[in-house]
Amino acid sequence: MSTQYLDQTDREILKLLQQDAKLTSKEIAAKLRRRPSTIFTRFNRLKNLGYIKDSVTLIDREKLTGLMIVFINVQLADHSSGALTVFQEQIRVHQEVMECYHTTGQIDFVLKIVVQDMLAYKEFLIQKLSKMTNVQAYTSHFVINEAKRELAYPLENI
Repeated sequence: MSTQYLDQTDREILKLLQQDAKLTSKEIAAKLRRRPSTIFTRFNRLKNLGYIKDSVTLIDREKLTGLMIVFINVQLADHSSGALTVFQEQIRVHQEVMECYHTTGQIDFVLKIVVQDMLAYKEFLIQKLSKMTNVQAYTSHFVINEAKRELAYPLENI
């Protein structure tokens, strides 16, 4: 989606919503000194253009003891377009996979998975990831501490 449709007001609306998705059109309008009807119209336009996909509630991971976050670097044997597409389709169905990034360099994909414990991690590796025919190698990195977690995209220079 091209950013040619975003003006300063659109970017300000997106910034505010990234900070607090529960803001109403009226609240955003007051912060931006605009009319609520204008904000409502722009919000719907941003949603229709695909800039706003969804709203979620962020949960404090430290309150949920027993969750492990693991980043897995995956190398594939076949790098053809079809093989890359198949891997991405296969990985999407696993609920443990929170994020999947196709990357450059020696690593083909970086997965962020969340599991209950080491047994669930082992189960994911042996019963799911290792059984994918194109997976050549993988390395895992366990999260010890979450020093920073930012989900809002910077919008200043777009």
